[in-house]
Amino acid sequence: MSNGPAGHAARSTVRPNPETGTSAPLRTFLPTSDGVSVDSVYDPGAVVHDASGTPSRGLVFVVAHGFTGDVDRPHVRRIASALARYGAVVTFSFRGHGRSGGRSTVGDREVLDLDAAVAWARRLGHTRVATVGFSMGGSVVLRHAALHTGTVDAVVSVSSPARWYYRGTAPMRRLHWLVTRPAGRLVGRYGLRTRIHHRDWDPVPLSPVEAVPGIAPAPLLIVHGDRDGYFPLDHPRMLAEAAGDHGELWIEPGMGHAEHAAADDLLTRIGAWTAARAG
Repeated sequence: MSNGPAGHAARSTVRPNPETGTSAPLRTFLPTSDGVSVDSVYDPGAVVHDASGTPSRGLVFVVAHGFTGDVDRPHVRRIASALARYGAVVTFSFRGHGRSGGRSTVGDREVLDLDAAVAWARRLGHTRVATVGFSMGGSVVLRHAALHTGTVDAVVSVSSPARWYYRGTAPMRRLHWLVTRPAGRLVGRYGLRTRIHHRDWDPVPLSPVEAVPGIAPAPLLIVHGDRDGYFPLDHPRMLAEAAGDHGELWIEPGMGHAEHAAADDLLTRIGAWTAARAG
């Protein structure tokens, strides 16, 4: 799982625009602790200065996309643009996705990819870091916050499963075929730009519902649509029950699954909730 990047690094420096007060995005490959290169983008948004005239580095959102997404997908860029109204944004492609190296482990070692992105956000000087994940990324932000206690200031999990190996819906049965069968992995690689690891989990990682109690005291928001075709409502309710008083549950009427189903109004509310609670 220590494959190099799948493409060439695109790097730039952050240069303020004197007319707009904004800075150019920074793009680079981040090394994970197990040697995978993760394609990552930092968008500082509007440059805000403190009383001394020093550029402020307050809140940053680190966005964890769903399975088969990547940093250049339009739906990921839309999420980043919406959250940029409330802070800087780091987006990245999970291993095996887009131009990142390695192969997808469908939520297991992806915690290391997220941790590299969170650490980068801290190195860029941000004092408050919030993780926002969708579907597979929603499970990853839960596990990351529990396994790396104190590294994030707020967690938002959208359309996440609560437990592993769920096959109760047709979309999840198709996903299991994609992940577990050689023909499915070929479809993933050439049809969906997603390279999937052939090995089973060993050991099986901590499940999202088992991870949730370890997130406290960081505030947690669980968001789920009542028309989610992948995971029915028992999943978010299990997560909310495990979270107890430090978690908040939003069941969104008419919403389907993950990034594509997240309306602009919902993203605005997520941005405002996070800005108010991330310290």
